[in-house]
Amino acid sequence: MNSLSLEGKIVAITGGFGSLGLATARVLAGRGARVALVGHGANSDALPALLDNACIVTGIDLTDAKSAQKAIDTIVQRTGGLDALVNVAGAFSWETVADGSADTWQSMFDVNVKTALNASKAALAQLSAKEGGRIVNIGALAAMKAGTGMGAYAASKAALLRLTEALAEELKDRGVTVNAVLPSIIDTASNRRDMPAADFSRWVQPEALGAVIAFLLSPDAQCITGAAIPVTGRV
Repeated sequence: MNSLSLEGKIVAITGGFGSLGLATARVLAGRGARVALVGHGANSDALPALLDNACIVTGIDLTDAKSAQKAIDTIVQRTGGLDALVNVAGAFSWETVADGSADTWQSMFDVNVKTALNASKAALAQLSAKEGGRIVNIGALAAMKAGTGMGAYAASKAALLRLTEALAEELKDRGVTVNAVLPSIIDTASNRRDMPAADFSRWVQPEALGAVIAFLLSPDAQCITGAAIPVTGRV
């Protein structure tokens, strides 16, 4: 078997119905994984044919620990297990410190850190049950250096990196790796609307980021844990 194959692996993707979540799901399914898409809601009829076999879990609020546990339990019940978790769920907010609100900082922490924390805690028992468990968190290049208006968002993504590192240390002797990818700007419809004058060709394609995630889930990445991998395109 190709060492980059994910044949037979069950992978949960939070934020699974957004642009990056679906792109990642397509990449993973194309490499043999069975994906479970987790989110608030979705039109399963609009999913591509490649995801016909996906496990769909909706009505989930990942900022609530009990709801996150319900999602993981549902996946395990329907699929028979869980091998990996990809924490895509998150949000972005541009707001200067001077004109902004402390509430934005709390909101960014909740949606970008707490969701990953709750989902990861809920999945730990399953991921630790056998060798080769994986967690991949979607960070951001802004976690390394914030710009104007990026304070709350960058701080939340920096906190996600510390969560990644801490959890990697906790789990390294259980055979579970925990890593983060740090994209610059992902080429999505919403980003194009927000930055219409930009050169979209310089941005990171969602499928390209999905391929990096697929590598981190593969056997070839078994010796990588606690890493923060920049995926910057030509930004």
